[in-house]
Amino acid sequence: MTHPSTLVPIPQPPSSWWLGHLNQIDKSQPIQGFMRLAKELGPIYQLNILGRRLVMVSSQALVQELSDDSRFSKRLSMALKHIRALGGDGLFTAYNEEPNWGKAHRLLMPAFGPLGVRQMFDGMTDIADQMFTKWRRFGEQAEIDVADNMTRLTLDTIALCGFNYRFNSFYQPELHPFVGAMVGALRQSGDMSRRPAWLNRLLFSQQKQFAKDVAFLKKISEHLVSERRQQTTATPKDLLDIMLQGVDSVTGERLSDENVGYQMVTFLIAGHETTSGLLSFATHLLLKHPQVMAQLRAEIDAVVGDQPLQVDHLAQLRYTEQVLFETLRLWPTAPAYTLKTDAPTTLGGRYALDPDDVIFVLLPSLHRDPQAWGPDVLEFKPERFAPEALKKIPPHAWKPFGNGARACIGRPFALQEATLVLAKMVQQFDIEAVNPDYVLQVAETLTLKPSGLLIRAKPRMPEPSRGTTPDAPTAAAPRPSSTAAVAGAPPPLALRVLYGSNAGSCQAFAEKIVAQATQKGFAAQLQTLDEASIEWAFDGPPSDPSTPVLIVTASYEGQPTDNAREFMDWLSLQGPDSLKGLHFCVLGCGNRQWASTYQAVPKRIDQALAEAGGTRLRPRGQADANADFLADFETWLQGLWPVLTATRTEGTA
Repeated sequence: MTHPSTLVPIPQPPSSWWLGHLNQIDKSQPIQGFMRLAKELGPIYQLNILGRRLVMVSSQALVQELSDDSRFSKRLSMALKHIRALGGDGLFTAYNEEPNWGKAHRLLMPAFGPLGVRQMFDGMTDIADQMFTKWRRFGEQAEIDVADNMTRLTLDTIALCGFNYRFNSFYQPELHPFVGAMVGALRQSGDMSRRPAWLNRLLFSQQKQFAKDVAFLKKISEHLVSERRQQTTATPKDLLDIMLQGVDSVTGERLSDENVGYQMVTFLIAGHETTSGLLSFATHLLLKHPQVMAQLRAEIDAVVGDQPLQVDHLAQLRYTEQVLFETLRLWPTAPAYTLKTDAPTTLGGRYALDPDDVIFVLLPSLHRDPQAWGPDVLEFKPERFAPEALKKIPPHAWKPFGNGARACIGRPFALQEATLVLAKMVQQFDIEAVNPDYVLQVAETLTLKPSGLLIRAKPRMPEPSRGTTPDAPTAAAPRPSSTAAVAGAPPPLALRVLYGSNAGSCQAFAEKIVAQATQKGFAAQLQTLDEASIEWAFDGPPSDPSTPVLIVTASYEGQPTDNAREFMDWLSLQGPDSLKGLHFCVLGCGNRQWASTYQAVPKRIDQALAEAGGTRLRPRGQADANADFLADFETWLQGLWPVLTATRTEGTA
């Protein structure tokens, strides 16, 4: 426990005796105002706003401590509390204890997993092609408002991929009214959070407009839900189908239509505002750094050439990804998140925090911490995110998608969309700024975007053919049961295939293993890791080579998946030689972008099974969702069958 004598007061700017620090907030650009205060006051400072203490934190060392989920959890800021009028108990604005957050998160995780997002590639391509066709047909002298075009693109993309709905934003001069209502509601939410409640009630015209905007957004979502209810198919095809038809695996409950509406508004807002800002900032930074543009173009020309971009190209566009990551470092478009502590504690061993405090993680300043990123922190250098450099980035120094369990569920969707659009733009056009002397102006609502950035786009090649894209892989084959041996073949080798999966990819891989094993004459059984641990707690695991065990699992924020927690508890109790006779093989699925937790749980399982006396059939395999995920799996699987066949032969000799 920290001794009181070691505590120091948290710095703060001068305050007014009756306004506190309210006059320190830049009402048009609050985030940029907070960044200026961080430069002046340091990596932690406090503001007294309407009787509530805001503790602003922006250093990697302090944010790493704040990232401990056992001590700190998400707090809804005042702005988010007002946004609940739009999003209710949707994923973004739900309180931690509200049950619909867990239900929706479990239902939707597979759709946002590597295989689910891959299936959205064609829809993303459809909308991107609409935008670039418009650019071509308006001509190379047309002035293109980057933020406006990217907003149209990302709104139409999430609507089509998530709900099979077309706003058709590129076929009308004005943005869809949804955007106006959304921007107005977000701006009002921010303004209301900085005013006393009594003053908000007196501003009748603002309140009336806010209510009108909220009602319009709800009308859109209710219309989509009602329309889909009339045409729902037996097999879910998109996010809306999943939400309407899905049954939560834990509670056995469905989402209400009201909550589905909240989730839709959440996705339409979060799914397009942040990605449009990312693409707009990336365009600006590329214009300012022609050497980066040249290197980016060289990669895209080498990988894609003059052919239509295909889904399998994306994993090869490493430098393109680095450009996007470095853009998010300098300008994280969701620029902050807020936390709370449930009990009095200290931060950095020096600063006292209380449950009433609003702890505000200021991401643009965190991403500019010279202790984490070096003295050239303000320079745009995509090589910071090269594979070798990525390993050297301190934990929690880069957090544009939030933190912990409440981190952005749509990260894979956003990055696939942004990579696709940036690659197509650079492949097809030479772009130039209308005003070469343009100085970046950042507009703020709940997110950040460049303002007034205009470009011209000159086609580099004829309009590309629309060639067909490869069929997206099926996310999950029907769950098979064990099959009798082929006539004349030796008795089937029993095979246990266990999986831990939140996003659905590991389950899909496990089901494919069972399907192939059955065709090859194995008697294969499929279980979750937790199901196996319950059985093994009573009967013990298979203890002879005739029943090998294959494990396919992932980590979730460095922790076991929801259906692997009990297995990890069981495994921790196993002593030396307690699993002697178990023959096993582990495949870990993950994403190298999460460098600090990549393969964390698969590594622990593989090591613990061996230390308890188990015998590895093969070294642990790895499938990287940030590379050629499916190829990694197929390569591992094809190398596995000879080993299992040899095991069967030995067992029947």
